[in-house]
Amino acid sequence: MAECVLKTQSISKFFGGVRAVESFSMELYPNEIRGIIGPNGAGKTTIYNCISGIYRLNSGDIFFDGTRTTTMAQEEIARLGLARTFQNTRLFPGLTVLDNVKSALDWSGKYTMFQAMLRTPQVRREERRIREEAMFCLEMAKLDQYANMRPNNLPYGIQRRLEIARALASRPKVLMLDEPAAGLNPEEVYQLIAFIAEIHSVFHLAVLIIEHRMDVIMQLCQHIYVQDSGIMIAQGTADEVQANPVVLSAYLGEAKET
Repeated sequence: MAECVLKTQSISKFFGGVRAVESFSMELYPNEIRGIIGPNGAGKTTIYNCISGIYRLNSGDIFFDGTRTTTMAQEEIARLGLARTFQNTRLFPGLTVLDNVKSALDWSGKYTMFQAMLRTPQVRREERRIREEAMFCLEMAKLDQYANMRPNNLPYGIQRRLEIARALASRPKVLMLDEPAAGLNPEEVYQLIAFIAEIHSVFHLAVLIIEHRMDVIMQLCQHIYVQDSGIMIAQGTADEVQANPVVLSAYLGEAKET
């Protein structure tokens, strides 16, 4: 098997006396989709925040594509090839749909501030490249017809897809989705499942999903980690997780989860 692209080794994060995550270990391999589920307060988003560099660990280590990222800044981790979405959409309402996606590529422009002031041919070439790459992501998400609109004028389901399209713009090696189906109706959830499967195939990336909609997790994920009160209580395939009595007790009987 290929080397794992994302690995956590016994990571823990405490907030005062609250153990949000304790000794969580996982591996994600190239071109694989894995999921993290669990009831309310399980620590799933805290895991994401630790992996992406928002939170500093109390203990443990994180490795991305062989590089130890435990103490790296968010932007450094992102430039290694990690992209994520959030539970609540974080789009720029003052920008167009196209400019929202282009914002994920601004750092990649190969020109200096002096060249930008003079509007040199190099700047114009780079701006053209960034626009083309952003439009490609919109086309993949079937959002190109909305390119010149403002995101706050679009239905919520389209805003969720736009956030994923923006995350794809930097061509990540790993895409982490935090409850991508939140707020979607059943038809939109069906479309989302097909969309995630398509981008996984086209971009050949590894995907990690947190989701409370079990149809999303069970249809997409080859391996699932189950958290409860900050501790991993089970892991395995969809069939193994669904048949695990500990999981049934801790998670599947809950009405809600975050």
